[in-house]
Amino acid sequence: MIFGEFQTAEAEGAVLAHSVRLSDGSFSKGHKLDRSDIDRLIAAGIDRVIAARIEPGDLMEDEAAEQLARAIAPDHLTFSEAATGRVNIHSAVDGLFVANRAAVDRLNSVDPAITLACLADHVPVRSGDMVATFKIIPLAVSGAKVAAGVDILRQTTVFEVKPFQPHAVSLVATELPSLKTTVMDKTARILSQRLQVAGSALQREERVAHRANTVAEAICRALEAPDRLPKLVIVFGASAVIDTGDVIPAAIRLAGGEVIQVGMPVDPGNLLVLGRVGDVHVVGAPGCARSPKENGFDWVLDRILAGEQPTSRDICGMGVGGLLMEIQSRPRPRDIAAKPAALISVAVVLLAAGKASRMGEGGAHKLLAEFDGIPLVRRSALTAMASGGSAVVTVMGHRRDDIERALGDLAVERVYNPDYASGMASSLVAGVGTRAAQKADGVLVMLADMPGVTGGDLKTMIAAFRKANGQAIVRAVSGGKRGNPVILPRSVLNAVMRLEGDVGARHIIETSGLPVIDVEIGEAAHLDVDTPEAVVAAGGVLKG
Repeated sequence: MIFGEFQTAEAEGAVLAHSVRLSDGSFSKGHKLDRSDIDRLIAAGIDRVIAARIEPGDLMEDEAAEQLARAIAPDHLTFSEAATGRVNIHSAVDGLFVANRAAVDRLNSVDPAITLACLADHVPVRSGDMVATFKIIPLAVSGAKVAAGVDILRQTTVFEVKPFQPHAVSLVATELPSLKTTVMDKTARILSQRLQVAGSALQREERVAHRANTVAEAICRALEAPDRLPKLVIVFGASAVIDTGDVIPAAIRLAGGEVIQVGMPVDPGNLLVLGRVGDVHVVGAPGCARSPKENGFDWVLDRILAGEQPTSRDICGMGVGGLLMEIQSRPRPRDIAAKPAALISVAVVLLAAGKASRMGEGGAHKLLAEFDGIPLVRRSALTAMASGGSAVVTVMGHRRDDIERALGDLAVERVYNPDYASGMASSLVAGVGTRAAQKADGVLVMLADMPGVTGGDLKTMIAAFRKANGQAIVRAVSGGKRGNPVILPRSVLNAVMRLEGDVGARHIIETSGLPVIDVEIGEAAHLDVDTPEAVVAAGGVLKG
């Protein structure tokens, strides 16, 4: 390819490097000039153009990008149409993105005109996430260079997505007098949430004394349990592992297994144990895995659920990037493959679990107050159903039975959050962690105590989300002041799953790096009924 400035009269067959605007139209970048184009340019007084003359053996940018993309095995991947020399590649499944750094580097060394950018190695992805992109820098590139790149891509797996495989997971938890039962309950719940995101489930739990022989017996019982799915055993010790001869490693050996690794160079997560009994992995979880925040346990768990067999060498190689302790968790936005707006799904998570503490001791429950003869929680659920969302998930906690009765026969999914007293974060995690929410392109988080929000408001917000191709946060406002509800795109849901305490998603919204679209819905965005006076002022009648 010869690039430069050409006299217009001699530029027939050249490809424009920049767009050219005329009084009666324009020529876009990449347009190949024919004789009639030359005449129009000369008539407009344009005597020189910046263009590229394509030489024999060259490939235009789109064709070059397509050839490279076609060399990638299509398993679990989808490919965009080539445009401006670019092909974007997306995951077609929930799974683990795996990259061969050496092979990526080799491809990028063929010629600066040929580039491949992809996610980091062993990153969990959702269906629809962008995982890689080919980009041809100039308008055309040597066909021989493209062929060399294609050879590299065909000789080895440069990158792939390994789908998460459902596992039947058993939890063995050891007990000591110093460990509260509430901590063990929370551990099981958070583990279930971790597994749910990857399509697996906690099938059984057993709590035993913190002794090697009793843990070994529990591991054997887990292995003997009848399951059609691949098995995985996770052991949470009441006391941290400090030696290869400690309780959990010793129990794995007593159960007839082998210990692959004790300790890992990831912080938090140092005190992990990895073993195997037959073909079943046994993971001794570090104490930090009792929290939903990312730690080394997640890195090993993701590999196992994606069908990998982690080795001691794999774990020892996690040190670079393994310092997580002081790094503020930030969701990484992912480009979602463009799809028709009508196919962009939004699930509604209705939060109805709070203690309603501002209603006074022994007072009536605000969500049972009647508006036009309908309990507020039922009214809010009907509003959510009128949004046209793909599903409605109601998270319950305080006075669960009364809330259930108020919902009656409504076709909404009900989720109980036993940790509702800890604050809003646990209810967000419970709702967002459901399969209905995880399958959607976005989640509309709605508070059940906002009687002014209408189905039309929610439809307007969902329409704005779809117009942004599901790649923006949509927030209800009143007079420009932020309020509720809010729609969160799939790319930030992992960050939501790590929230703790009495916090919402505000920090995630402000630090995501995603565009925020404000939708004006009037005073409804700020009207919540937290007190008896507020219920009455909003037109409600206090009941039970």
